[in-house]
Amino acid sequence: MRINKAIAQMGICSRRKADELIETGLVFVDGKKINEPGLQVDPQKQKITVKGFETHENDNNTEFVYIALNKPMDYITSTTNEQGQSVIDLLTENNYCGKNKQSLETRVFPVGRLDKDSEGLVLLTNDGELTNILTHPRYEHEKEYEIFLDTPLSREAVELLERGMNIGDEFVQGIEITDQKNIGRKHIVYAILKEGKNRQIRKMFGNLGYNLQNLKRIRIGKLKLKTLPLGKWIYVQKKNII
Repeated sequence: MRINKAIAQMGICSRRKADELIETGLVFVDGKKINEPGLQVDPQKQKITVKGFETHENDNNTEFVYIALNKPMDYITSTTNEQGQSVIDLLTENNYCGKNKQSLETRVFPVGRLDKDSEGLVLLTNDGELTNILTHPRYEHEKEYEIFLDTPLSREAVELLERGMNIGDEFVQGIEITDQKNIGRKHIVYAILKEGKNRQIRKMFGNLGYNLQNLKRIRIGKLKLKTLPLGKWIYVQKKNII
């Protein structure tokens, strides 16, 4: 994919802003500065870093922070609101869910992405090393989702989802279906994803003819959404993430 798209999928900024970062020499691929906005990269095999977001040593002037946010629908996981309301807009003192109200004074960015029309757990930090570990496919860190359907999953559908399939012009790894339950007319499926292509879960279920009514992320690594209210955020510890 194009380098600007890869940067956008990392949750750092929009594609347009990524082009500006590339032109000013702030983007590196495998440690080499690049200046071609149209460069094709493979995020699964190459390490992409943006100056200001890269891995660095923690010192007296740098304090890593980790934030769990319960993202509502219609918010984008980006550091800017060029294309809509950003999750950054939710990190206000009034939305803090700890014992004492706190404001955020550190610049953070989302780890990975969560679709605008999905809700649930988003992790934000200024720790570039952790971001790379959680988003690079080779580490296979789990992300768990709660999926609401209009009909139950068949056994054949479960097998196909866990085997993997082609979505569009690419093959995606299977997802693990861990549980299913019915609450009234709602059919809820719990699934674990390790790869994480763009809108992968929606596309996989759509390929099988299922109407995905709602998608909520409930876990990233060891970090669980639990009872964090929608639109609220709280500080968490790194040891509770990986």
